[in-house]
Amino acid sequence: MTGKFYEDPIDEYLPQNGNRGYRVSRYELELVYKVAANRLAGRAAITAVTTEVQPRFALDMSQSLGVTKVLVNGGKVARYTHRDGKLTITPAQKIPAGGVLSIVVQYAGTPHPVRGPWGEVGWEELTDGALVASQPNGAASWFPCDDHPSSKASYRISITTDSPYYALANGTLTRKQTKASQTTWVYEQPEPMATYLATIQIGQYQKYRVGSAQQPVPMHALVPPRLRTNFEHDFARQPQMMAEFSKRFGPYPFESYTVVVTDDELEIPIEAQGMSIFGANHCDGNRGAERLVAHELAHQWFGNSLTVRQWRDIWLHEGFACYAEWIWSEAGGGPSADQLAKAAWQNLSRNRHDIIIGDPGPQLMFDDRVYKRGALTLHSLRLQLGDTKFFDLLHDWTARYRHSSVTTEEFTDLAGHHSAISLRPLWDSWLYSKPLPHLPQAGSASVG
Repeated sequence: MTGKFYEDPIDEYLPQNGNRGYRVSRYELELVYKVAANRLAGRAAITAVTTEVQPRFALDMSQSLGVTKVLVNGGKVARYTHRDGKLTITPAQKIPAGGVLSIVVQYAGTPHPVRGPWGEVGWEELTDGALVASQPNGAASWFPCDDHPSSKASYRISITTDSPYYALANGTLTRKQTKASQTTWVYEQPEPMATYLATIQIGQYQKYRVGSAQQPVPMHALVPPRLRTNFEHDFARQPQMMAEFSKRFGPYPFESYTVVVTDDELEIPIEAQGMSIFGANHCDGNRGAERLVAHELAHQWFGNSLTVRQWRDIWLHEGFACYAEWIWSEAGGGPSADQLAKAAWQNLSRNRHDIIIGDPGPQLMFDDRVYKRGALTLHSLRLQLGDTKFFDLLHDWTARYRHSSVTTEEFTDLAGHHSAISLRPLWDSWLYSKPLPHLPQAGSASVG
């Protein structure tokens, strides 16, 4: 294999991830998982369109999965190599630009998380089940893919596993069939989804509805029976959160929302498209994690529907979700967004000022300062624009780029249309400078 796939990285934060020469439109995954053995067998059918003529095409795929066969365009067996996390495929005939690239990969193995600067991400064994937590580059731990956030596609995910277990994937359950000791669950995710947001959750869960059947957005929970009482207390205000965020950000972008609580403890909650995953430790019976419940729900708008094109713009996910925590606190009878912003500013003022949140670098992309200073950027913008214009901007942002890939420049350009004066000084000081700016006074700018 030549170095073509590495010479010009799609994302400097993840230089080995993502691939050129095609755009995926759909993944159809047929998976069989044996819980006790942690053994995964899969068939991935990938539909793409070529963007240029290439002798070879690469997919991201972990070395813990062994490939047994690759077919291209109508079942023709293709030559392939699989090393260094890349499955490189050589079609028998060259495919013209704009042509269909249909790839079927058969594979099996013992899935393990992908190691990287941010720890281990991807497919993880639980004490009794499994979960997938792929941000930012763990999707290749369980299926061959174009593993980059700007590569969004529709999915059909079929997962067959031992019958006592509940198996959940993104989207709507379209079929469930039990044969002998195994059950097959088939999910359809029609809205475009980034690979890191695709997920499988397997456990001894009970599913039930959250809130009333009259809610505009159906909400469900998958919870171990022992945690149900705690869950019903800790997550009771999710319907009010959904109503508040729909009012503030625009309509919820998916058909439904599901929360999974694992029987194991998790260091942090995880967002996936249409769902969030929490550990047993986030379900303590004291609403101790309600801030995180709001944060993960907000990611459905900021991160899942609107997904960054490049990881350097991650503040568009985490700054917005952090600010949503403050919005919920205010709506839920806690400290106001302004009080929380001032407290966050005080904490940051005592910290190191050595990060540029508009381009923090791969080592710092998940630094808490990206979250907090990103939220403060939005609060500064809100103070400058006033509430009406600020929330009109958020509605405009989520509607215009619904289910799309986004950049900081697109957000700052759009914000400019909601302001009578230049916002460039605000962006320069908050996003592209290391010193911590002071929060503006409310209404400090005269906006029309």
